[in-house]
Amino acid sequence: MTRTTAGIGGTMGVAAAQLAGTASAQDSPGSAALDASLRGAVERGDVPGVVALVTDREGVLYQSAFGVADVATGRPLTTDALFRIASMTKPVTSLALMQLVEQGRLGLDDPAERYLPELAGLKVFESFDAASGDYRLRPASRPATVRHFLTHTSGLAYPFTSATWRDFKPRAGEAYPFGGPLLFDPGERWHYSTGTDVVGRLVEVLSGQQLEEYFRQHIFAPLGMDDTFYNVPEAKGPRLVAQQQRAGERMDGAIELQEPQPGLAIAAPIGGGGLASTASDYGRFVRMLLNGGALDGARVLEAETVALMGRNHIGEVPVPALESALPRSAHFTFIADGRDKWGLGFLITADQIPGKRSPGSLSWGGINNTFFWIDPARSIAGVIMMQYLPFADAMALAVCDEFERGA
Repeated sequence: MTRTTAGIGGTMGVAAAQLAGTASAQDSPGSAALDASLRGAVERGDVPGVVALVTDREGVLYQSAFGVADVATGRPLTTDALFRIASMTKPVTSLALMQLVEQGRLGLDDPAERYLPELAGLKVFESFDAASGDYRLRPASRPATVRHFLTHTSGLAYPFTSATWRDFKPRAGEAYPFGGPLLFDPGERWHYSTGTDVVGRLVEVLSGQQLEEYFRQHIFAPLGMDDTFYNVPEAKGPRLVAQQQRAGERMDGAIELQEPQPGLAIAAPIGGGGLASTASDYGRFVRMLLNGGALDGARVLEAETVALMGRNHIGEVPVPALESALPRSAHFTFIADGRDKWGLGFLITADQIPGKRSPGSLSWGGINNTFFWIDPARSIAGVIMMQYLPFADAMALAVCDEFERGA
């Protein structure tokens, strides 16, 4: 059964969104309940708009769109809307590197500096004084491997996941190609980071192609992902959802436009983010993973490699529910603190919560509140896309929770 609805709403101030669309003859109470849940979130003003998709191994089971793509103009949100999916780029980049691992171009436990000399001699913070900005560094105790960068255990961070990185200002003459010194020795901890940017550079260096070219040739074209880009074609620009955010310094107010709006092109694509895509295209990506690396007769990865990506690659190291260091991100409350694990590009669910995904399910999201989950045990996956900051906004997470339970 496939259901498609298109939401047509006004601005965030409207009391309700009018709906227009079509549905298959095989409508179901479950689809109606999902519609009601998502529509209700828009009508209450919890979120400005949402596109959601559920798929199994065979095809799309449900797809819908509600609300607006631009809170300033009231432009209706449609199922073919393009979202900036930010860190949902990371699984694509990770898969690209695993294609090269399959080909024997590199190994997971190879020192990454073998291929990227700029990673030689990494330094670790020995101390950092937040008040003065003074710091001391020491050499890392071991080189960071390819696996460390794939699993966010390299010691790198982000300014929004680390107050040290947020406040760090390098001394004259110092350069850090992926953002800053390490917070810890490689392999010691998990910390969400720019590690997938390193993975992207590995793909470029080993393939001799830029990321967009490599992704198009080896992933997007074979999978029929014709609406996924770093650089959005001008003709498809009108389908982009506006970049939005909650108002106020703490991002706890009404939804408003970000200013200025980003353009269609990205000068230097990176592995950790930057793609624009649709729920339909990303649905094809997760359906390929449900099918062990193949979709509609096209194979992009061997089934054994897909299974490998979904296994715990950090051992006893826990994945903590990080606190945000910047208002553009709320705290990572969606992580089961200290129990979840990390594979090669995915968070791995540890707990069985009634009505939700199975243990061993894979997931992640993007900073603009786009999310996906893949439940191999139940042969089902979901993609849900919104487009506003802060990441992990409580209302966005509540919509995701209701969507997953409905799916």
